[in-house]
Amino acid sequence: MPYYHLSELIHQQAKLYGEEDAVLYRNHADKTWEAISWATLSKKVMSVAQSLCHIGVAPLSNIGIYTQNRPECLLVDFGAFANRAAVVPMYATASIPQISYMIEEAAIATLFVGDQWQYDNAYSVQQESKFLNRLIVLDETVQFAEGDKTSMYFHEFCSHKNRNSQDITSVEKRMKAAQDEDTAHIIYTSGTTGEPKGVVLTHANYRAVFKTHDERLSYLPQRFLSMSFLPLAHIFEKAWSIYCLHRACTVAISFDPKEIQTYVKEVRPQAMCSVPRFWEKVYAGIQERLASSFFLTRMLFNAAVKTGKQYHLEYRNQGKPIPWMLKLRFKFYNQFVFNKIKKIIGIERGIIFPTAGAALSDKLNVFLQSINIPICYGYGLTETTATVSCFPNVDFEIGTVGKVMPDTEVRIGENNEIQVRAASIMKCYYKKQRATAAAFTEDGFFRTGDAGYLTEKMGIVLTERIKDLYKTSNGKYIAPQQLENRLAADPLIDMAMIIADQRKYVSALIVPDFEEVKKYATAQQIPCDDAVELCKHPKINELFEQHIQAMQHEFANYEQIKRFVILPEPFTIKTGELTNTLKIKRKFIAEKYQEAIEEMYKES
Repeated sequence: MPYYHLSELIHQQAKLYGEEDAVLYRNHADKTWEAISWATLSKKVMSVAQSLCHIGVAPLSNIGIYTQNRPECLLVDFGAFANRAAVVPMYATASIPQISYMIEEAAIATLFVGDQWQYDNAYSVQQESKFLNRLIVLDETVQFAEGDKTSMYFHEFCSHKNRNSQDITSVEKRMKAAQDEDTAHIIYTSGTTGEPKGVVLTHANYRAVFKTHDERLSYLPQRFLSMSFLPLAHIFEKAWSIYCLHRACTVAISFDPKEIQTYVKEVRPQAMCSVPRFWEKVYAGIQERLASSFFLTRMLFNAAVKTGKQYHLEYRNQGKPIPWMLKLRFKFYNQFVFNKIKKIIGIERGIIFPTAGAALSDKLNVFLQSINIPICYGYGLTETTATVSCFPNVDFEIGTVGKVMPDTEVRIGENNEIQVRAASIMKCYYKKQRATAAAFTEDGFFRTGDAGYLTEKMGIVLTERIKDLYKTSNGKYIAPQQLENRLAADPLIDMAMIIADQRKYVSALIVPDFEEVKKYATAQQIPCDDAVELCKHPKINELFEQHIQAMQHEFANYEQIKRFVILPEPFTIKTGELTNTLKIKRKFIAEKYQEAIEEMYKES
């Protein structure tokens, strides 16, 4: 299979697949999904490319895009690549200071924006910017600010009036001159500590991804339907979607992540990237249905799960011959139990569900594998163009984040740090020489900042994030993420943040799952209209105490939570507790809840 430069990928696929579907997008007016063929996608990409050339976008310059997932995200990407320009994707939820930082550092003159909120933010930045001089608006319902003489709608930008024959010639020349070392994307990290860093990813990085994934995922069909659910500003979704286009797959663009359950049922994708939280909600939904089912139904389901675990994990995954009786039992349960569950969710056609971005508990992983949901658990970073490791089709190890990818070197360095060397590793941090130098060893391995170890089968086991390690005042080291992930597995708990650094003992800020807590409160006749009072109620705190104590037996005494506070409001991107990739901003939360934290350490 050829590994095309991204500047020509769409056009080469159009020659092969013509009128077949390349992209699906939802028409929200009539709730139907409309298709863009490969031939049409190629024409649209060239329209964008020529229009970019016409407005003065030069080779090796940067443009930005600030929107929810839309087909235009792909058009802008590949239109820029045809000009040898780079794209800086920005999260739809990014704030004015966040986009301003990226625009100024990357010298972005042209920014594509999605809806009214994004336009308003971008226009505000434009008024003060040294570089930003043009907004191209994707949503035609957006109202331009009074006095805005430079913005235009996307359809105007792409019109024939906005390009000429000279632009066509220039773009063709640029495409022929495109190099592997040209920058494709500058993707800014979340900036949980310090200022954000722009990760420079080249076309060579993406071609390396094509090669390694083709080898690891050789069992997949050449073409399939993948739902683009995670933000296309995130490297996980960005790299996977581009890889899918390399495989000539159809990519269905999910506009609103809150509507994903509806979209999945409408599209019934064969593949979809997701974070573990999605599968945690699936598991919770299954358990809730079971709890209200008849005893015999629960018995049948438990027998089905036991059979599925034997079939998938004890025989198929181990490469052992499957006993004929087990085959028959599995076939029965797969048809009458597992497929029914998957049809309810909308994933009965699934062939692969890449899952990464946070810890997936072994318990949940085993459960999903047992009910025949093809989870492909993996690990990677923006700096590694996503995947460092992922589950192979068989011979994967539960407890790991997958087997090291082909043509990828992984070693364990000082402080058990996972270090990686591969063709998919970023070129540098944009305009940050010191940070780039610090990120690599003298012999060229990238320092991930994650601690762990390798198994005999080259599986990676993550233990903690090195820079997030806490040291108590007693000199004991605490890995907060392990405790937080364990807490979040409890149905009563949505999220948690551990407090321990330079403290006498471990404490926690708990964000409850309010729906679950309200169910309990209603059953106990506890008023639940006021979230603040509910979280302070003695019976609610006793319930959480019981649940926390039940999970703590697996941790050493010095790691165990001694006190906790139940918070009456969730951690969100909008209120500042989470990054755009849903990582906890520890410093921000610690400052916001300083009074509650100090209260937990008062002498009793």
